[in-house]
Amino acid sequence: MDTPMSDDTGRQQHWDDVYTQRAPTEVSWFEMQPLRSLQAIEATEIDKSSPIIDVGGGASTLVDELVKRGFRDLTVLDISATVLANVASRLGPAGRNVQIIRQDITQFRPTRTYGLWHDRAVFHFLTQPQDRGAYRSALLAGTVPGSHVVIATFGPQGPLRCSGLATCRYDASGLARALGEQFELVDWMVDVHSTPGGGQQQFLHTRFIRT
Repeated sequence: MDTPMSDDTGRQQHWDDVYTQRAPTEVSWFEMQPLRSLQAIEATEIDKSSPIIDVGGGASTLVDELVKRGFRDLTVLDISATVLANVASRLGPAGRNVQIIRQDITQFRPTRTYGLWHDRAVFHFLTQPQDRGAYRSALLAGTVPGSHVVIATFGPQGPLRCSGLATCRYDASGLARALGEQFELVDWMVDVHSTPGGGQQQFLHTRFIRT
C-alpha cells in the first residue's frame, strides 16, 4: 500500500525511516557511479566555479564525483537528516566547499540561484499537482536564464511505486509540460537502471536550459 505524504514532517520521517532501515547503497535508485548525470553535466560545459545544486542527492555519489572533478560551489539538498549525516561523514574534509541543506523540496525557498539544478529521482515522487507546483516555484526561484536543469524521472514504463510511495512516469514531452515554458528541452534519453537488488527501472534522463 502506498504511504500518503501530506506534510514536511511526514515526508521527512518516511525518508529517515528508509535510510535507517537500508544503507544508502541499498536503495533501489542507487548507482555505483552516476554516469548519466555526469555525462549530462559535462555536456553543459558549465564552469567549475558555477554553483550546482543536487536536489534529493543524499544517496548519490554525484557530489563526491563533482568534488573530484574540481567543482568548487556545490550544494546537496535532501529531506532526510539521516542520509545527509552520511553524506557529511562520507565527504569528510573534501566537503569543505559543499553546502548541505535539510529541506523538503516543496518547502524549499532558495536564497541564491544556481548555474545547474540536478535532480535524479525526486520529481517523480510528486504525485499531487500542488507539490509539483511548489517544486516548479523553487526551480524558478533557484535558476536564472541560462541555468542548466538536469532531471531524471521514471520513464513511460518505469515503476508506479517506489519505497512505499506512488510515483509518476514521464516521457520527455510530458516532463517539459510539467516544468513549463520557461525551460527548453535540450536533450533526452531513456535507459534501464539495474537496482542493487537485481531489479530493473526505466529512467528518463533530460537536460533543459532556462530561457
